Amino acid sequence: MSDASAPHAWCEATPALGEPMLALVRRLFPICRSITGNGVRETLRIVGEVVPLTMHEVASGTRVLDWTIPKEWNIRDGYIADARGNRVVDFRANNLHVVGYSTPVRARMPLDQLQSHLYSLPEQPDLIPYRTSYYEQRWGFCLSHRQRLALAPGDYDVVIDSTLTDGGLSYGECVLRGTSDEEVLFYTHTCHPSLANDNLSGIVVCAYLARLLGSVEHRYTYRFVFGPGTIGSLAWLSRHQEHLPKIRHGLVAVLLGDRAGLRYKQSRQGDHVIDRVVARVLRQTGRPHTIEPFSPYGYDERQFGSPGFNLPVGRLSRSAEEGYPEYHTSADTPVMIAAEALSESLRACVEVCATLESDACYVNTRPFGEPQLGRYGLYRKAGGDALPDRERALLWVLNYSDGDHSLIDIAERSGLTMRAVCGAADDLVAAGLLVPRS
Repeated sequence: MSDASAPHAWCEATPALGEPMLALVRRLFPICRSITGNGVRETLRIVGEVVPLTMHEVASGTRVLDWTIPKEWNIRDGYIADARGNRVVDFRANNLHVVGYSTPVRARMPLDQLQSHLYSLPEQPDLIPYRTSYYEQRWGFCLSHRQRLALAPGDYDVVIDSTLTDGGLSYGECVLRGTSDEEVLFYTHTCHPSLANDNLSGIVVCAYLARLLGSVEHRYTYRFVFGPGTIGSLAWLSRHQEHLPKIRHGLVAVLLGDRAGLRYKQSRQGDHVIDRVVARVLRQTGRPHTIEPFSPYGYDERQFGSPGFNLPVGRLSRSAEEGYPEYHTSADTPVMIAAEALSESLRACVEVCATLESDACYVNTRPFGEPQLGRYGLYRKAGGDALPDRERALLWVLNYSDGDHSLIDIAERSGLTMRAVCGAADDLVAAGLLVPRS
């Protein structure tokens, strides 16, 4: 970018987007998603109305690193009915009622036999848990513990109208080309059924971030990947290894709609530029936030940060996984999502991108002693009082623009905002006192 401070103006466009993002969460919420299947495709089709997506399919049976793409799962119906034919557990009422990837079943059995296929939460008796069985063929139902205790002895009709067939794993990709082929990667998972914060919030923030970046000029190429958790990022990594050397920075975006403070999980490297930038952005919000070290547990950051790849990819969220009572339960609905939280999450992502775009190394053209800034129209006419931040920024940028220190380095050392440092760099370039490092 010729104007180092220009990307920071992007942030001005984000406050009004909270309500459209929340509306998209509500629209996507009823869809039954899993790691494969038509629910994922329908979700990606709707996201494609916000930002253009290229759809990819990885066939069942395909080897992706140490894993294999499973058969495709789709479900039409599922229920438990009592002797009078009343559906006491009904997939059509809540798609969490059927364990994800359940094999088809149509049987009648007594309650004591059915119990081994039921899952509930005694400690949260009114909530339906979210459970899956992707890689072991079995079937089951999830229900509130209160429902479970109310089941009367007797026979029940059990139906799961599902299919497991050779098909494919679907993921969507949006690539926004910049003036450089160096890439910033955003990954968000699409595999959860009717769970709003986990992870419709991450999906909508990434969709609107991509739409915003698609409307402005940028140096980096931005790659957004919307795919299932774990197996999706593994599939993407196995199919895009030629792209990996181009990835300079990355974020996994999840759990971005609840009311907790923003939370950043560092990349495996811990001190990469993306780690420093996100920490700085969160600090400058002036709001409570959390920085935590990398661990090989969580979401797809652990795949990008596996030792063979060791990509500089951190994770941005609000709550941590398992960090709120509604996590992986029927209480994770759009009601717990706040438009202002989505907006703040989006603004943080935009500010991270703006900071990455603004970063550069310069060389001072007058390095021997301090230039007489007044001669260049850069210094106040009367001296003697405290040094204004603008002039303080000018002096910091001049002193550390030795070709080895970036603007991010200077902002960290000086304690000044990135906007102030970038503005000073712009002024000094215009005055002929700085040139980009060749």
